Amino acid sequence: MLEQEHLMGMPHPFDGYVEKPARVSSTCLVTVARNRYSVPCEWAGKVVSTRLYPNKVEVVATERTGRERVVASHARLVDRGHTAYDWQHYIDLVQRKPGALRNGTPFMDLPAPLASLRQALMRREGGDRLMAEVLSLVPASGLDAVLVAVELVLEHASPSGQISVEHIQNVLARLKDPQRPAPVHTNLTLKDAPLADTTRYDRLRWLGGADATDSTEPTSLVATDTLGDDHAN
Repeated sequence: MLEQEHLMGMPHPFDGYVEKPARVSSTCLVTVARNRYSVPCEWAGKVVSTRLYPNKVEVVATERTGRERVVASHARLVDRGHTAYDWQHYIDLVQRKPGALRNGTPFMDLPAPLASLRQALMRREGGDRLMAEVLSLVPASGLDAVLVAVELVLEHASPSGQISVEHIQNVLARLKDPQRPAPVHTNLTLKDAPLADTTRYDRLRWLGGADATDSTEPTSLVATDTLGDDHAN
């Protein structure tokens, strides 16, 4: 088209939102347009900035370095008087108060594998503490990896249903371990095969203070070592 070269370039999409300051409550919530949204518990009691978009709500916090960072994002609630939770915002909290996992509202919508794991662990004494430890793996390992590891552990659980955090950590480590390269085929052959020398164990016994009369150390070897010691002295 002839007029195309005269057209102006497309500007960046307009980032339209209504921004207001808000203080995070002790239950890690901020109020935006008469609804409440969760925020990571590390920001409880602090002032943040809320951004109300047509279809979402973002919470922006200023770090000590002065840099702004989006710390929470939720789909906007249409009605009023509702609360939107993100259970990952409360992971640090349950490390101090694991009992919140039993009937805490933010944890009612856990992903299916984690919900099944919680159901299994809560039957045991101290199960809430174990579940809190499993959730603490999410920030470092990622939610997807933890979900896969939990699924594998549940599939291969013993009949007694005993599940440990260490088992899940072991599965996570194996999931992160890169595929080992295939063995290299070579035509090289070993020229001199190693010889088994069981007398080495007799020498270890003798050097370890075994009774000389019981030692099976060869006489020549004992004499050589003794001469060597006298010469060093």
